[in-house]
Amino acid sequence: MNWSPAIQGLIEEFQEIESKFEKLETLMDFADELVPLPVEDWNESNLVRGCQSIAHIEVELANDEVILKSAADARMVEGLQGILTIAVNGNTPDKVLELTPDFAEEMGLLNTLTPSRSNGFRTMFDMIQNRVKELK
Repeated sequence: MNWSPAIQGLIEEFQEIESKFEKLETLMDFADELVPLPVEDWNESNLVRGCQSIAHIEVELANDEVILKSAADARMVEGLQGILTIAVNGNTPDKVLELTPDFAEEMGLLNTLTPSRSNGFRTMFDMIQNRVKELK
């Protein structure tokens, strides 16, 4: 697939890392990329259901650009949210809806995670897409 420069950068960065431990460390560093969703804005409608941790996602549109705000109680989940932030923020709704979670597979991210964390990533990805559809 023809990925955006931001996603291509993620793929290349992860593919260069051979150690699973280093991949997990790098994943947690991506937590710094998320746009924080303050705890006082956590509610049932932005709760990620099916995630092993407590995670929240809010999707907004501003000037026809998607803005993802998120937070979680685990740094690894926030790292996943940071990757999703890089993948979607600043893109049009149509671009976000064209995106597939295959980029995470190409990164080598999903086989680094436990099955429940991989499922949580997919759940967050699907939630973002559904929210974008609702806002469009």
